Amino acid sequence: MTIQTDQEAGLSRLMARRPRLDPGHVWLAGAGPGDVGHLTLDAVSAMGQAEVVLHDALVGTEIFSLIRPGAELIHAGKRCGKPSSEQAGISAELVAQARAGRRVLRLKGGDPFVFGRGGEEILALAEAGIPFRVIPGLTAGVAGLAAALIPATMRGINQAIIFATGHGAESQHATLNWEAMAALGQPIVLYMGSKRISTIARRLMAGGMDAAMPAALILGATTARQEVTVTDLAHIAETAAGAEEEAPALIVIGRIVAMRQRISDLVAAVVPELC
Repeated sequence: MTIQTDQEAGLSRLMARRPRLDPGHVWLAGAGPGDVGHLTLDAVSAMGQAEVVLHDALVGTEIFSLIRPGAELIHAGKRCGKPSSEQAGISAELVAQARAGRRVLRLKGGDPFVFGRGGEEILALAEAGIPFRVIPGLTAGVAGLAAALIPATMRGINQAIIFATGHGAESQHATLNWEAMAALGQPIVLYMGSKRISTIARRLMAGGMDAAMPAALILGATTARQEVTVTDLAHIAETAAGAEEEAPALIVIGRIVAMRQRISDLVAAVVPELC
């Protein structure tokens, strides 16, 4: 009981020292990949102070319980292939809410600056003269891999890791050179790649990547709904095509994926809930 009381007192002291969200200010906070346990103290503090919260579609459902009672919630999500808020409209809403003198929180899944358009939003705030603060969050490309028992880096396997977005991979204006990425021989983590993985896989193989290269599809990373399917580059498009459309998806391609099975085999008898 004493230990618990000391922990609670320590947490209260830490929260009391967090920065204050002032009226007319906007904070951009990363909510992490989904699990409420991956929130930072600053993100929790922001949710307890905000009067209006503009949130993404990928923010975990449990996280909303930490938002200040009475705060106005405004959906400002962007989902590939689904009706989404226009970015210019989201930025304009942030500016308008701040100019109305409200304490504004822009709550984003993952990290605001990793394929989250946070850079565009703070640019709009800066141009409008609105004070802002950025609160980093765990990005799915790191936390999602860890939750799936896939090390992002592994000595003897990789010296780098590539984060890329699959959005727009089939467009004639797409600028990513997938063939060149294949030649690097380093793992690739794809955000928003499920719809276009067929094109991406074909181009990676055209660049020399082995069709048998291990690949994994991670759905609902870090949440109770998490599903991990391990396959190979030649079959990852087929795997992604049969996946649940609503679940946030992450695709990992590279030899680090093979570590999942090796780790699972070793820990299954000791910590079965990890597997």
